[in-house]
Amino acid sequence: MSFDFLGQLHGRGFAGVVGVRVCDGAGQELFSLNAGRVFPAASTIKIPLLIMALQAAQRGEWELAERVTMQAADRVPGAGILQELSAGLSLTWQDILTLMIVVSDNTATNLVIERLGVDAVNAWLYAAGFPSTRLVGKLQLPPDQRNEAQRRGELNRTTAQDQTELLGGLLRGEYLDSTHTDLAFSILSRQQYRDLIGRRVPCGPDGEPLYRTASKSGELGGVRHDVGVLWTPRPLVVALLSEGGLDPREHPENRDVTLLADVLWPLLAALGETV
Repeated sequence: MSFDFLGQLHGRGFAGVVGVRVCDGAGQELFSLNAGRVFPAASTIKIPLLIMALQAAQRGEWELAERVTMQAADRVPGAGILQELSAGLSLTWQDILTLMIVVSDNTATNLVIERLGVDAVNAWLYAAGFPSTRLVGKLQLPPDQRNEAQRRGELNRTTAQDQTELLGGLLRGEYLDSTHTDLAFSILSRQQYRDLIGRRVPCGPDGEPLYRTASKSGELGGVRHDVGVLWTPRPLVVALLSEGGLDPREHPENRDVTLLADVLWPLLAALGETV
């Protein structure tokens, strides 16, 4: 499809760079722009963590109902709610996975990373065919706890290509059985940050979106991402990654986010055959 995504963004005043890829449910690429460009992953790195954890549960190696006690030292700043709660809180692993996605909780994410192991995550990503996506380490650690790569300034990273392939494989049941695939999408569908892919989805008379969205957003300074599946009449797997934005606010009306959403929806509406 011919769509001047970058021209429209720049025409509206967006100063950053983007990577975009949209595929149908079978994996056919419908639109691509800088899909192989590497971006800081921000919280989109939580997608492979979710899949790996559910694979371990499916194999019987990880009991999702098992309870974990959060220690004071586990709490880290940034997104999420666990940093605000008292040490000694008991959570199931399913609770932790849900918090990691639904409110993008960094403390929950670090508990998952500790259980999986950084090297194991990267080995899985490489073996699964995602060499451009890499987990450098746990999130939001104080300087004295960062590993050597983090002290060098390395960030978790990914591409729009990898994210759409990863989510497309999840949609097609390539990683999990039907029960765990349904659980993954149930969690992703409840994400509370819907600033990009879900932002301009039209709603019915009851105020509910006409099309289901299961997604994971991510943000850092100047970085705004969203990746997910959108069940339009032709279901779409979508990744929009961006950096170099000028609005630093963590706010629903962040100017960069609204510009990206305004340009993204017409593309998705056309590719999803909504009209």
